[in-house]
Amino acid sequence: MSEAEPLVFNPLDPAFRADPYPLYARLRSEDPVHHVAGRWVLSRYADCVAMLKDPRASSDVTKAKGYASSLVERSGAKPGRDMLEMRPFLILDPPDHTRLRGLVSKAFTPKVVEGLRPRIQQLVDGLIDEVAEQGSMEVIEDFAYPLPLTVISELLGVPPEDRKTFKAWSRDLARGQDPPETLSPEAAKRSVQAMRSLMDFFRDLANEHRKRPQDDLLSALIAAEEEGDRLTEAELLATCVFLLAAGHETTVNLIGNGLLALLRHPEQLQQLRDDPSLAASAVEEFLRYDPPTQLAWRTALEEIEIGGKTIGKGEQIILLLAAANRDPGQFSDPERLDITRADNHHLTFGFGIHFCLGAPLARVEGEIAFRTLVRRLPGLELGTDTLEYKENIVLRGLRSLPVRFAREL
Repeated sequence: MSEAEPLVFNPLDPAFRADPYPLYARLRSEDPVHHVAGRWVLSRYADCVAMLKDPRASSDVTKAKGYASSLVERSGAKPGRDMLEMRPFLILDPPDHTRLRGLVSKAFTPKVVEGLRPRIQQLVDGLIDEVAEQGSMEVIEDFAYPLPLTVISELLGVPPEDRKTFKAWSRDLARGQDPPETLSPEAAKRSVQAMRSLMDFFRDLANEHRKRPQDDLLSALIAAEEEGDRLTEAELLATCVFLLAAGHETTVNLIGNGLLALLRHPEQLQQLRDDPSLAASAVEEFLRYDPPTQLAWRTALEEIEIGGKTIGKGEQIILLLAAANRDPGQFSDPERLDITRADNHHLTFGFGIHFCLGAPLARVEGEIAFRTLVRRLPGLELGTDTLEYKENIVLRGLRSLPVRFAREL
């Protein structure tokens, strides 16, 4: 985007999809509280943090003024009570958010996640074993997708033979995270069908677990009781579908986006190879530099003053987390990839009460994945000059990432 072009936030622009960061820089500099198509777009770090902390900014999109364009309506499907009640705790406000998050959080504490390290390492090595003698692989399909899907499936108690059915469902569901008006009716229909298919799957699986409880998260959720309050079936299904989708789709993009950043900065790749202890720091920098989640949504429950402008009650607010992550007011030399960056307080996992529940798991998966990839695949380099991103707006990730490397002897 040239400086002469009008400044408009348009996530449907193909140039934006290929590289949104020049537009983010202009927004921060020229119009950090940007109004477009009836929505407010925030791009500065301090403004995004303020909104993420503000109880007047609701996560519930249905509270937006004139809200009517739901995903189900866009698809032309009949809502049905099951779909109307399909609301994961991510988009709920307290007290419902607090209650449901409390029931799930015990499965994602740092201590519990640390206990998963041996299994994650085993999975990473197994996936690399399958391609090591080929000298090439397609990172998304061969590695980035199966790793987190297997981890979250095992946590939830999904049998191995059922996991292959999730692939199309999860991607259609991820597309449904975007604003309904940006989806074609066909894309909306696929997303709704994926949601229904996953709900049916988890309803059947939950019934089996009720008869034969197992040592997994699904059984724990069924039995969960906090201050005498259990999950309803609708809450149980919504939580399972959300955990499955959020538990792997974002990590797929973290691995893909992060590895691409390394390959485009060979000096950083070599630095990580020379010092594997930098893996955890590198993951934080990948999350800041090119995050898998680009933005978050809020609805103003009352008038909110920010940046000298007034957001009216019921108006929607887009928080450009990826733009905030490159705000020079918060980060030194923010356009530079630096896997040794200190005090890297990025907003990719959010902030405040909605801070990502799965952050510890994503961090451990990423750390083990990157440390092992650079150790076991010498001569790692891009296998193509042409890269294409998925159509998603909220979630940013590559369709594919072919790489070459020296064959393992």
